[in-house]
Amino acid sequence: MDFIDLKSQYAALRDNINARIQKVLDHGQYILGPEVKEMEQALAAYTGARHCISVASGTEALLIALMALDLKPGDEVITSPFTFAATAEMIVLAGGVPVFVDIEPDTANIDASLIEGAITPRTKAIMPVSLYGQVADMDAINGIAQRHGLAVIEDGAQSFGATYRGSKSCNTSTFGCTSFFPSKPLGCYGDGGAIFTSDDKLAQACREIRTHGQSQRYLHTRLGVGGRMDTLQCAVVLGKLDRFEWEIRRRLELGHAYRAKLSAAIPSLQLLAVRDDRDCVWAQYTVFVDDRDAVQARLKAAGVPTAVHYPRPLHHQPAYAQYAKAEDCPHSIAAAARVMSLPMSADLSEAQQEQVVAALSAALA
Repeated sequence: MDFIDLKSQYAALRDNINARIQKVLDHGQYILGPEVKEMEQALAAYTGARHCISVASGTEALLIALMALDLKPGDEVITSPFTFAATAEMIVLAGGVPVFVDIEPDTANIDASLIEGAITPRTKAIMPVSLYGQVADMDAINGIAQRHGLAVIEDGAQSFGATYRGSKSCNTSTFGCTSFFPSKPLGCYGDGGAIFTSDDKLAQACREIRTHGQSQRYLHTRLGVGGRMDTLQCAVVLGKLDRFEWEIRRRLELGHAYRAKLSAAIPSLQLLAVRDDRDCVWAQYTVFVDDRDAVQARLKAAGVPTAVHYPRPLHHQPAYAQYAKAEDCPHSIAAAARVMSLPMSADLSEAQQEQVVAALSAALA
Protein backbone atom coordinates (compact mmCIF):
# COMPACT_ATOMS: atom_id res chain seq x y z
CA MET A 1 0.00 0.00 0.00
CA ASP A 2 1.03 3.63 -0.36
CA PHE A 3 1.86 5.67 2.73
CA ILE A 4 -0.31 8.44 1.24
CA ASP A 5 -2.54 7.32 -1.63
CA LEU A 6 -2.57 10.18 -4.14
CA LYS A 7 -3.23 7.87 -7.10
CA SER A 8 -6.70 6.87 -5.90
CA GLN A 9 -7.52 10.49 -5.15
CA TYR A 10 -6.54 11.52 -8.68
CA ALA A 11 -8.56 8.66 -10.18
CA ALA A 12 -11.65 9.97 -8.40
CA LEU A 13 -11.00 13.57 -9.48
CA ARG A 14 -9.37 13.01 -12.89
CA ASP A 15 -12.01 14.70 -15.04
CA ASN A 16 -12.34 17.73 -12.79
CA ILE A 17 -8.59 18.25 -12.36
CA ASN A 18 -7.84 17.69 -16.04
CA ALA A 19 -10.51 20.18 -17.06
CA ARG A 20 -9.14 22.76 -14.66
CA ILE A 21 -5.60 22.31 -15.94
CA GLN A 22 -6.73 22.40 -19.58
CA LYS A 23 -8.53 25.69 -18.97
CA VAL A 24 -5.25 27.25 -17.78
CA LEU A 25 -3.39 25.83 -20.77
CA ASP A 26 -6.02 27.35 -23.03
CA HIS A 27 -5.97 30.87 -21.58
CA GLY A 28 -2.20 30.86 -20.95
CA GLN A 29 -2.16 33.09 -17.86
CA TYR A 30 0.31 30.99 -15.89
CA ILE A 31 1.18 33.69 -13.34
CA LEU A 32 -1.64 35.29 -11.32
CA GLY A 33 -4.28 33.97 -13.72
CA PRO A 34 -7.98 33.99 -12.81
CA GLU A 35 -7.73 30.68 -10.94
CA VAL A 36 -5.50 32.33 -8.35
CA LYS A 37 -8.17 34.79 -7.25
CA GLU A 38 -10.88 32.12 -7.53
CA MET A 39 -8.96 29.80 -5.22
CA GLU A 40 -8.18 32.60 -2.77
CA GLN A 41 -11.84 33.58 -2.55
CA ALA A 42 -12.96 29.97 -2.11
CA LEU A 43 -10.46 29.25 0.66
CA ALA A 44 -11.12 32.52 2.48
CA ALA A 45 -14.81 31.61 2.50
CA TYR A 46 -13.98 28.09 3.69
CA THR A 47 -11.91 29.26 6.66
CA GLY A 48 -13.95 32.36 7.46
CA ALA A 49 -10.89 34.61 7.20
CA ARG A 50 -11.33 37.91 5.38
CA HIS A 51 -8.25 37.38 3.21
CA CYS A 52 -6.42 34.47 1.60
CA ILE A 53 -3.11 35.27 -0.10
CA SER A 54 -1.76 32.39 -2.16
CA VAL A 55 2.02 31.96 -2.14
CA ALA A 56 4.67 29.67 -3.57
CA SER A 57 4.84 27.26 -0.60
CA GLY A 58 3.96 26.84 3.05
CA THR A 59 7.52 27.84 3.85
CA GLU A 60 7.12 31.05 1.86
CA ALA A 61 3.85 31.70 3.72
CA LEU A 62 5.70 31.76 7.05
CA LEU A 63 8.44 34.03 5.70
CA ILE A 64 6.02 36.52 4.15
CA ALA A 65 3.92 36.65 7.33
CA LEU A 66 7.03 37.43 9.37
CA MET A 67 8.09 40.08 6.87
CA ALA A 68 4.62 41.64 7.00
CA LEU A 69 5.05 41.99 10.77
CA ASP A 70 8.27 43.91 10.07
CA LEU A 71 10.45 41.48 11.99
CA LYS A 72 13.74 43.17 12.89
CA PRO A 73 17.16 41.53 13.35
CA GLY A 74 17.28 40.06 16.82
CA ASP A 75 13.51 39.98 17.34
CA GLU A 76 12.41 36.78 19.02
CA VAL A 77 9.67 34.42 17.86
CA ILE A 78 8.46 31.73 20.24
CA THR A 79 7.81 28.37 18.62
CA SER A 80 8.07 24.61 19.06
CA PRO A 81 11.26 22.66 18.38
CA PHE A 82 9.19 19.60 17.45
CA THR A 83 8.31 20.48 13.86
CA PHE A 84 9.70 20.54 10.36
CA ALA A 85 12.74 22.79 9.94
CA ALA A 86 10.86 25.40 7.88
CA THR A 87 9.23 26.80 11.03
CA ALA A 88 12.49 27.94 12.62
CA GLU A 89 14.22 28.33 9.27
CA MET A 90 11.97 31.21 8.24
CA ILE A 91 12.38 32.96 11.59
CA VAL A 92 16.17 32.93 11.16
CA LEU A 93 16.01 33.82 7.46
CA ALA A 94 13.87 36.85 8.33
CA GLY A 95 16.53 37.97 10.82
CA GLY A 96 14.78 36.73 13.95
CA VAL A 97 15.73 34.43 16.80
CA PRO A 98 13.69 31.27 17.43
CA VAL A 99 12.88 30.69 21.08
CA PHE A 100 11.92 27.07 21.65
CA VAL A 101 9.17 26.08 24.06
CA ASP A 102 8.48 22.43 24.80
CA ILE A 103 5.45 20.43 23.66
CA GLU A 104 2.61 18.74 25.49
CA PRO A 105 3.74 15.10 25.72
CA ASP A 106 0.33 13.70 24.76
CA THR A 107 -0.57 15.98 21.77
CA ALA A 108 2.95 16.94 20.57
CA ASN A 109 1.71 20.53 20.14
CA ILE A 110 3.37 23.49 21.86
CA ASP A 111 2.58 23.71 25.59
CA ALA A 112 0.77 27.03 25.95
CA SER A 113 1.40 27.07 29.72
CA LEU A 114 5.14 27.48 29.06
CA ILE A 115 4.92 30.34 26.57
CA GLU A 116 4.54 33.29 28.92
CA GLY A 117 7.72 32.34 30.75
CA ALA A 118 9.66 32.57 27.48
CA ILE A 119 8.56 36.13 26.64
CA THR A 120 11.23 38.85 26.78
CA PRO A 121 11.33 42.50 25.68
CA ARG A 122 12.57 41.25 22.29
CA THR A 123 9.62 38.94 21.66
CA LYS A 124 7.73 39.90 18.50
CA ALA A 125 5.45 36.94 17.79
CA ILE A 126 4.37 33.45 18.76
CA MET A 127 4.34 30.74 16.09
CA PRO A 128 2.49 27.62 17.27
CA VAL A 129 2.50 24.56 15.01
CA SER A 130 -0.73 22.61 14.55
CA LEU A 131 1.11 19.31 14.31
CA TYR A 132 -0.27 16.14 12.73
CA GLY A 133 -3.55 17.92 11.92
CA GLN A 134 -4.69 19.11 15.37
CA VAL A 135 -4.82 22.85 16.08
CA ALA A 136 -2.76 23.99 19.07
CA ASP A 137 -4.45 25.65 22.07
CA MET A 138 -5.02 28.91 20.22
CA ASP A 139 -7.33 30.61 22.74
CA ALA A 140 -4.71 30.31 25.46
CA ILE A 141 -1.96 31.40 23.05
CA ASN A 142 -3.97 34.37 21.75
CA GLY A 143 -4.72 35.43 25.31
CA ILE A 144 -1.02 35.49 26.16
CA ALA A 145 -0.26 37.37 22.94
CA GLN A 146 -2.93 39.97 23.65
CA ARG A 147 -1.60 40.63 27.15
CA HIS A 148 1.89 41.22 25.76
CA GLY A 149 1.04 42.96 22.48
CA LEU A 150 2.32 40.12 20.28
CA ALA A 151 1.22 38.71 16.93
CA VAL A 152 0.38 35.02 16.51
CA ILE A 153 1.16 33.01 13.36
CA GLU A 154 -0.40 29.57 13.22
CA ASP A 155 1.78 27.16 11.26
CA GLY A 156 -1.14 25.16 9.90
CA ALA A 157 0.75 23.26 7.20
CA GLN A 158 -0.67 19.97 8.50
CA SER A 159 -4.05 21.09 9.83
CA PHE A 160 -5.98 22.73 6.99
CA GLY A 161 -9.59 21.62 7.36
CA ALA A 162 -9.35 21.03 11.11
CA THR A 163 -11.70 22.74 13.58
CA TYR A 164 -10.85 24.35 16.93
CA ARG A 165 -13.74 25.51 19.14
CA GLY A 166 -15.90 26.19 16.11
CA SER A 167 -13.20 27.97 14.09
CA LYS A 168 -11.26 26.59 11.16
CA SER A 169 -7.50 26.16 11.29
CA CYS A 170 -5.79 29.22 9.74
CA ASN A 171 -8.55 31.51 11.03
CA THR A 172 -7.70 31.45 14.71
CA SER A 173 -5.04 34.17 15.04
CA THR A 174 -3.29 37.16 13.43
CA PHE A 175 -2.06 34.95 10.62
CA GLY A 176 -2.67 31.37 9.57
CA CYS A 177 -0.22 29.78 7.15
CA THR A 178 -0.70 26.53 5.33
CA SER A 179 0.96 24.35 2.71
CA PHE A 180 -0.44 22.69 -0.41
CA PHE A 181 2.48 20.25 -0.67
CA PRO A 182 1.01 17.12 -2.32
CA SER A 183 0.87 15.06 0.88
CA LYS A 184 -1.04 17.68 2.92
CA PRO A 185 -4.78 17.38 3.65
CA LEU A 186 -5.40 19.78 0.74
CA GLY A 187 -2.52 19.44 -1.70
CA CYS A 188 -1.59 20.56 -5.19
CA TYR A 189 0.78 18.77 -7.59
CA GLY A 190 3.93 20.67 -6.65
CA ASP A 191 4.63 23.45 -4.18
CA GLY A 192 2.03 25.93 -3.03
CA GLY A 193 0.73 27.58 0.10
CA ALA A 194 -1.47 30.31 1.51
CA ILE A 195 -1.61 32.99 4.18
CA PHE A 196 -4.91 33.81 5.91
CA THR A 197 -5.68 36.95 7.89
CA SER A 198 -8.59 39.24 8.66
CA ASP A 199 -6.34 42.29 9.02
CA ASP A 200 -6.64 44.40 5.86
CA LYS A 201 -3.28 46.13 6.25
CA LEU A 202 -1.39 42.90 6.88
CA ALA A 203 -3.13 41.27 3.91
CA GLN A 204 -2.05 44.12 1.65
CA ALA A 205 1.51 43.86 2.96
CA CYS A 206 1.55 40.13 2.17
CA ARG A 207 0.28 40.70 -1.37
CA GLU A 208 2.98 43.27 -1.99
CA ILE A 209 5.74 41.16 -0.44
CA ARG A 210 4.88 38.10 -2.56
CA THR A 211 5.46 40.16 -5.74
CA HIS A 212 8.83 41.69 -4.87
CA GLY A 213 7.35 44.38 -2.63
CA GLN A 214 5.38 46.05 -5.41
CA SER A 215 2.40 48.21 -4.53
CA GLN A 216 1.87 48.61 -8.27
CA ARG A 217 3.83 47.47 -11.30
CA TYR A 218 7.47 48.54 -11.00
CA LEU A 219 6.81 50.56 -7.84
CA HIS A 220 8.63 48.70 -5.05
CA THR A 221 7.51 50.14 -1.72
CA ARG A 222 8.89 47.42 0.57
CA LEU A 223 11.31 44.52 0.58
CA GLY A 224 9.72 41.49 -1.04
CA VAL A 225 10.27 38.07 -2.57
CA GLY A 226 9.18 36.15 -5.65
CA GLY A 227 6.53 34.21 -3.77
CA ARG A 228 3.56 33.72 -6.10
CA MET A 229 1.68 30.45 -6.43
CA ASP A 230 1.45 29.24 -10.04
CA THR A 231 -1.95 29.39 -11.72
CA LEU A 232 -1.69 25.70 -12.64
CA GLN A 233 -1.25 24.72 -9.00
CA CYS A 234 -4.24 26.84 -7.99
CA ALA A 235 -6.24 25.04 -10.68
CA VAL A 236 -5.31 21.69 -9.12
CA VAL A 237 -6.48 22.86 -5.69
CA LEU A 238 -9.76 24.09 -7.22
CA GLY A 239 -10.14 20.72 -8.89
CA LYS A 240 -9.92 19.05 -5.47
CA LEU A 241 -12.27 21.33 -3.55
CA ASP A 242 -15.52 19.57 -4.48
CA ARG A 243 -14.28 16.45 -2.70
CA PHE A 244 -12.45 18.14 0.16
CA GLU A 245 -15.26 18.10 2.74
CA TRP A 246 -15.74 14.39 2.08
CA GLU A 247 -12.02 13.81 2.49
CA ILE A 248 -12.00 15.64 5.82
CA ARG A 249 -14.91 13.52 7.05
CA ARG A 250 -13.04 10.40 5.93
CA ARG A 251 -9.90 11.50 7.76
CA LEU A 252 -11.90 12.03 10.94
CA GLU A 253 -13.60 8.63 10.54
CA LEU A 254 -10.31 6.87 9.83
CA GLY A 255 -8.71 8.55 12.83
CA HIS A 256 -11.50 7.30 15.10
CA ALA A 257 -11.28 3.84 13.54
CA TYR A 258 -7.51 3.69 14.02
CA ARG A 259 -7.95 4.63 17.69
CA ALA A 260 -10.59 1.98 18.27
CA LYS A 261 -8.78 -0.79 16.40
CA LEU A 262 -5.34 -0.03 17.87
CA SER A 263 -6.68 0.32 21.42
CA ALA A 264 -8.39 -3.05 21.10
CA ALA A 265 -5.46 -4.84 19.47
CA ILE A 266 -2.59 -3.20 21.36
CA PRO A 267 -3.89 -1.76 24.66
CA SER A 268 -0.40 -0.67 25.73
CA LEU A 269 0.22 1.42 22.60
CA GLN A 270 0.49 5.15 23.28
CA LEU A 271 -1.69 7.17 20.91
CA LEU A 272 -1.80 10.91 20.35
CA ALA A 273 -4.41 12.69 22.44
CA VAL A 274 -7.04 14.80 20.70
CA ARG A 275 -8.59 17.46 22.92
CA ASP A 276 -12.39 17.48 23.33
CA ASP A 277 -12.73 21.05 22.00
CA ARG A 278 -11.11 20.34 18.62
CA ASP A 279 -10.62 17.64 16.01
CA CYS A 280 -7.64 16.31 14.07
CA VAL A 281 -7.50 15.86 10.30
CA TRP A 282 -4.54 13.49 10.60
CA ALA A 283 -2.06 14.76 8.07
CA GLN A 284 -0.12 11.92 9.67
CA TYR A 285 -1.59 9.25 11.93
CA THR A 286 1.19 9.10 14.48
CA VAL A 287 1.75 6.74 17.41
CA PHE A 288 4.54 6.34 19.97
CA VAL A 289 6.68 3.18 19.96
CA ASP A 290 9.88 2.01 21.58
CA ASP A 291 12.70 0.44 19.53
CA ARG A 292 11.31 2.26 16.50
CA ASP A 293 13.88 1.13 13.94
CA ALA A 294 13.12 -2.53 14.62
CA VAL A 295 9.37 -1.94 14.54
CA GLN A 296 9.64 -0.09 11.22
CA ALA A 297 11.74 -2.90 9.74
CA ARG A 298 9.12 -5.48 10.73
CA LEU A 299 6.32 -3.38 9.27
CA LYS A 300 8.25 -2.88 6.03
CA ALA A 301 8.70 -6.64 5.75
CA ALA A 302 4.94 -6.99 6.18
CA GLY A 303 4.28 -4.53 3.36
CA VAL A 304 3.27 -1.59 5.57
CA PRO A 305 5.10 1.70 4.95
CA THR A 306 5.83 4.09 7.81
CA ALA A 307 7.52 7.45 8.31
CA VAL A 308 8.91 9.54 11.17
CA HIS A 309 7.74 13.12 11.70
CA TYR A 310 10.25 14.10 13.14
CA PRO A 311 13.32 12.12 14.24
CA ARG A 312 15.25 15.01 15.78
CA PRO A 313 13.98 18.20 17.47
CA LEU A 314 15.21 21.42 15.95
CA HIS A 315 17.49 22.34 18.85
CA HIS A 316 19.35 19.08 18.14
CA GLN A 317 19.86 20.07 14.50
CA PRO A 318 23.26 21.64 13.75
CA ALA A 319 21.67 24.69 12.11
CA TYR A 320 19.61 25.56 15.19
CA ALA A 321 21.56 24.12 18.11
CA GLN A 322 22.80 27.60 19.07
CA TYR A 323 19.30 28.68 20.07
CA ALA A 324 18.83 26.28 23.00
CA LYS A 325 20.67 23.92 25.30
CA ALA A 326 20.72 20.29 24.21
CA GLU A 327 18.82 19.22 27.32
CA ASP A 328 16.04 21.79 26.85
CA CYS A 329 12.54 20.69 25.81
CA PRO A 330 12.71 17.12 27.16
CA HIS A 331 9.24 16.19 25.91
CA SER A 332 10.28 17.12 22.37
CA ILE A 333 13.40 14.99 22.71
CA ALA A 334 11.37 12.04 23.99
CA ALA A 335 8.77 12.36 21.23
CA ALA A 336 11.41 12.52 18.50
CA ALA A 337 12.77 9.18 19.67
CA ARG A 338 9.38 7.42 19.65
CA VAL A 339 6.97 8.87 17.06
CA MET A 340 6.04 6.78 14.05
CA SER A 341 3.44 7.60 11.41
CA LEU A 342 1.17 4.99 9.82
CA PRO A 343 -0.48 5.05 6.37
CA MET A 344 -3.21 7.67 6.19
CA SER A 345 -5.22 9.24 3.41
CA ALA A 346 -8.91 9.69 2.68
CA ASP A 347 -8.86 6.68 0.32
CA LEU A 348 -7.37 4.24 2.84
CA SER A 349 -9.68 1.22 2.84
CA GLU A 350 -10.92 -0.65 5.90
CA ALA A 351 -9.04 -3.74 4.72
CA GLN A 352 -5.81 -1.75 4.46
CA GLN A 353 -6.36 -0.28 7.91
CA GLU A 354 -6.95 -3.76 9.33
CA GLN A 355 -3.71 -4.87 7.66
CA VAL A 356 -1.80 -2.00 9.28
CA VAL A 357 -3.22 -2.75 12.73
CA ALA A 358 -2.49 -6.48 12.46
CA ALA A 359 1.05 -5.85 11.23
CA LEU A 360 1.77 -3.36 14.00
CA SER A 361 0.35 -5.74 16.61
CA ALA A 362 2.65 -8.50 15.32
CA ALA A 363 5.63 -6.14 15.14
CA LEU A 364 5.18 -5.12 18.77
CA ALA A 365 4.48 -8.62 20.07
